[in-house]
Amino acid sequence: MAKGYQANKERQEELATFGKAIGKRAGFKCEWCESREDLRVWDYRPDDGPGMDSLALLCGRCRELGAGRKADLNELRSIRNALWSDVPAVAEGAAKVMAQCREAWAREAIEESLIDDKVKAALLK
Repeated sequence: MAKGYQANKERQEELATFGKAIGKRAGFKCEWCESREDLRVWDYRPDDGPGMDSLALLCGRCRELGAGRKADLNELRSIRNALWSDVPAVAEGAAKVMAQCREAWAREAIEESLIDDKVKAALLK
């Protein structure tokens, strides 16, 4: 248990070093829904080393969505614009959440986005 705790602590410290740069990039608002409440760095690819492309600044509600909580349609509409970000953690993370929805507009938004075609295909299968 001590190893897991120490590894997590080191990971959190590593993520914190990106906090200011991520905040500036995001304009100090959620990169999915633009909320200014309860902002923290979210790790899109926790198994990889953190970097500017794999981290996003998200509010608490959007971090819950990123962790797998099912979104309602209004929440999905509020994160739709994130699909056009040039930051993979922002665009692909939002697309992953939106892909859970079977509504035609959500799937069309993902298809029209600038996300890598391989990622789109995997999300929309």
